[in-house]
Amino acid sequence: MINKDILEDLYVNKKFSMMDIARQLNCSQHKVSYWMRQHLIARRSISDAIYQKHNPKGDPFILKKNLSKDEAELLGMGLGLYWGEGTKANRHSVRLGNTDPALIKTFIKFLVEIYSIDKAKLRFGLQLFTDIDKEEAINFWIDELDVLRSQFYKIHVTISGSIGTYRKKSKYGVVTLYFLNKKLRDLLIDMLPR
Repeated sequence: MINKDILEDLYVNKKFSMMDIARQLNCSQHKVSYWMRQHLIARRSISDAIYQKHNPKGDPFILKKNLSKDEAELLGMGLGLYWGEGTKANRHSVRLGNTDPALIKTFIKFLVEIYSIDKAKLRFGLQLFTDIDKEEAINFWIDELDVLRSQFYKIHVTISGSIGTYRKKSKYGVVTLYFLNKKLRDLLIDMLPR
């Protein structure tokens, strides 16, 4: 028998997985599952378990409370940017892409100041045309966004087409910001108009 208090402490309070509990108690995972059912301890959904596994210390963000006027404006700006420029179809991360460094910097400021996100946890993708110098472009974005090269994924290169205004605007390519967190993505989507 596994004591209910022990199971609740490990599974509910400490957020151990059933496999981790089995290792801790030196028993089978089946035995842990059996006693959880016997003690009526509700199991986490698969998505909750995966989220917990990737975020063992809790959410990697905190929504700031009691916003100042400037912070409230930044919240509105960030939501507007996400609504207009964000990739809402991806259900697992916050994504926003653009050619304008000021726009990307504003969205970073929104994530850092309103949601207390560690800027080092942001990742970036870079899409370039074949006639754009890779090193010049990546160095431009690293300097503009004040981030590390290691925060960038592999650069994607698109074959250059005709010369047009879009190409002139994207002299350094299109950068996409990624924050890999489904929970924050869902919170932002819920705050957008429908």
